Amino acid sequence: MEPDAELDALARSVVDAAFQVHKALGPGYLESVYEAALCVELRNRQVPFRSQVSFGIEYSGERVGEGRLDLLVGERLIVELKAVESLAPIHQAQVISYLKATGHTLALLINFNVPLLKQGIRRIVLS
Repeated sequence: MEPDAELDALARSVVDAAFQVHKALGPGYLESVYEAALCVELRNRQVPFRSQVSFGIEYSGERVGEGRLDLLVGERLIVELKAVESLAPIHQAQVISYLKATGHTLALLINFNVPLLKQGIRRIVLS
């Protein structure tokens, strides 16, 4: 099931902001630098978001722990940031787990440590 137009628009806004951050900073910094810069860019664009959002993890109906989202945009879009040599299957699996735990349907996995940012963006839909 594809996300609605509003959710897709949020995703486009985040991708555009991430391209601007990557254009200005390039690869090679820590994830925390990219997160802070992306937060500045989203604020400048008046895109609603929260950073480092905690969520509960349940097992058999009981809370067993807590997770943390890098960004939650518009209360609907999960954004997981990385600054690694390359995205691995475990990174995508991590994001899918976040989607399941939170009940959200769309996430962006963005790796800033690439020469061209389009190589580092994955759109993940929970179906």
